[in-house]
Amino acid sequence: MSESRLSFKEMCAKFEVTPRTLRYYEYIELLKPEKEGRNRFYGPREVARMTLILRGRRFGFALEELRQWLLMYETRGTKPQLEIFVEMANRQLGELARQRDELMVTIEDLKQLRDEAARLAVEATGD
Repeated sequence: MSESRLSFKEMCAKFEVTPRTLRYYEYIELLKPEKEGRNRFYGPREVARMTLILRGRRFGFALEELRQWLLMYETRGTKPQLEIFVEMANRQLGELARQRDELMVTIEDLKQLRDEAARLAVEATGD
């Protein structure tokens, strides 16, 4: 692997994504590799962008939201991009907390149903 540029295959391997995913990220303009004939090459900028994209996906951000956020750096600079990120992160933290709370309720409901089923199973063995 070249340190300055990665081939399409190397990029897929580095980030453990499928070729389809990488092509889709290019299609929706999240990534813009250098093209030489039919070959694509990814420099440090694209590697950094891919790192941010995957991190953003892990945190639950939508691809379009990430695309606009990355584009903001090119059009408005670092400070506005960081300010928008703080807003996005605050919103997503609220959403994740809401999902966590729903999940905790679901877990408790399932535990209660399991315990009731176990109790009924014990009682049924006495029949």
